[in-house]
Amino acid sequence: MAFKYLNIKSFTNKIATFSAPFPSSRVGLGILFLFVFQFSFAQKKEQIGTETVNVVKPYTPTISDAFKVKETPTLEEEGNAKKETIKYTIFSFPVASTFTPSKGKAEGVEKEKQEHLFKNYATFGIGNYGTFVGELFVNYDLNNNNYVGGMFKHHSSQGGIKGVELDDRFYDTAIDLTYGAHEKDLSWNFDLGYQNQVYNWYGLPTDFGSGMTPSDRRTLINGIKPQQDYNTITAGGKIDFTESVFDEAVLKFNHFSDMYGSSENRFYVKPSFKVDIMDTAVKTNLVVDYVGGSFKKNYSNTNVEPLKYGFTNFGIEPSFVVLKDDWTLNIGAGIFYSLDNEKSNNKFLIYPQISASYKVVGDLMIFYAGAEGNLEQNSYQDFVEENPFLSPTVNIAPTDKQYDIFAGLKGKLTNNVSYNVRGSYLNERNKALFRSNDYTERSTNENYAFGNSLQVVYDDMRTLSFYGELKADFSQNVTFGINGTFSTYTNDLESEAWNLPKIKVNSNIDFAITKKWFAGVNVFYVGERKDYKTNKDIVYIVAPSQNPIVLKSYFDLNANVGFKYNERFTAFLRANNITNKAYEKWLNYTVQGFQIVAGVNYKFDF
Repeated sequence: MAFKYLNIKSFTNKIATFSAPFPSSRVGLGILFLFVFQFSFAQKKEQIGTETVNVVKPYTPTISDAFKVKETPTLEEEGNAKKETIKYTIFSFPVASTFTPSKGKAEGVEKEKQEHLFKNYATFGIGNYGTFVGELFVNYDLNNNNYVGGMFKHHSSQGGIKGVELDDRFYDTAIDLTYGAHEKDLSWNFDLGYQNQVYNWYGLPTDFGSGMTPSDRRTLINGIKPQQDYNTITAGGKIDFTESVFDEAVLKFNHFSDMYGSSENRFYVKPSFKVDIMDTAVKTNLVVDYVGGSFKKNYSNTNVEPLKYGFTNFGIEPSFVVLKDDWTLNIGAGIFYSLDNEKSNNKFLIYPQISASYKVVGDLMIFYAGAEGNLEQNSYQDFVEENPFLSPTVNIAPTDKQYDIFAGLKGKLTNNVSYNVRGSYLNERNKALFRSNDYTERSTNENYAFGNSLQVVYDDMRTLSFYGELKADFSQNVTFGINGTFSTYTNDLESEAWNLPKIKVNSNIDFAITKKWFAGVNVFYVGERKDYKTNKDIVYIVAPSQNPIVLKSYFDLNANVGFKYNERFTAFLRANNITNKAYEKWLNYTVQGFQIVAGVNYKFDF
């Protein structure tokens, strides 16, 4: 049986909407009637006839109150309750992989065997003029951090220069010891050394004793003892910090003396500090440079007390670097106070230390320029290293390099060819120049007072120079280089820039002929220089300052060839002054002619 459920409330609302209002009793009776009628209709399927219904009262419809459906209705089902937040975690565990990739292999590439670098070596060579060359360098690691090392050098010749009447032998022997360590935050080393040099004042004037009889001249020359000995004791050290405001420090002490009673002490210390300010490293150098010594006699041998000298230079050099695009700018200054310990002639000096570079075309062309100055401390030892034929009566004073203004271009013409051209203008006060001593031909003279020694004179000078350099690596087996300097000088006091050449050119080329054979050639050219000396025993008509002596330019060709027997043994052959020219490096000091030295080099480890 089929049943239908009737929503009474819904049905009543329909009646209220589509029928006219009746009294409540009539409404209830109508509802009961319809219920019974619907029930009976559902039970029986009978034929309903046609019936006419007369409406006594006219139908008047009304509109019920409307209501607005909410955009977000409130749902009360349990399935729409507030959802809880769910947190997810991943449980990871290793999974064993059974995949094994095959190893790649470079096809046809052979790795070149790396050459073993030995820590020690020994060199021995002999040649004509009684030449002997020897070197020994050893280095030993005490542990992972500390090490010790030593160096021995010797170079000597028994002389024999053609036309020289005095002894022209020389000896140069030096030994150096070092002890150092490489720590995590710093590295340091301490050095101790000794050097002995023996030279002879063999450069007598070409017309020496021309007014004497041959017998008297020979007697005078035989009475000259031209030997001079120099002895140097050095001690010093250096310390470098990896990460610290205190960047590094250098300390040096030298004691220099000769066999004529000259003595000099040199003390130099230079600590450096580095601080980062606004991404810029500011570096500051502090300098203390002291030199002091004495000479037993002056050149004319008229003094009673030793000739003393002493200078202490205190300096501070702050600088910082600015990098922007293709520009690099180094801005700094040097501030010095020079204390004259003997004459109380103290000076306060300020120098520019500015340089800049600009990449015009990357690394192919870089323009650079700057202005730099410095206070250069001169010493007897430094002068002797440059010219060992000085008389032990030298005047010592610092040089005030006021400024050096320079500009140039450097870069690469190709990947294998580099160049550098530069022009500069240097202004110096108290520039040190070597000039020959005046002399007499008296037997009572000192051994260096026969026109066979040089002195140091000072002058205010301006130097305009041009420098050019070219380097080329034609291949891994051939390298070439050439450079030259062209200078002009302007003096205030002296008539010439004594012994300074206007032209200097140097060139070299090196070959790796095979894996066993190698060779090299070096050529240098030095232009004319001017010097002056006078024999005071002769009365000159022309003023001495108007008669400088011209030293001819010279050209020197040197070559070497070597054979590498194995990684330890190498044999070499060196040839110097191949053109056999007896040129003068200093006035009346002719050099040895063609020289050849043959030797071996042995490398080893402990």
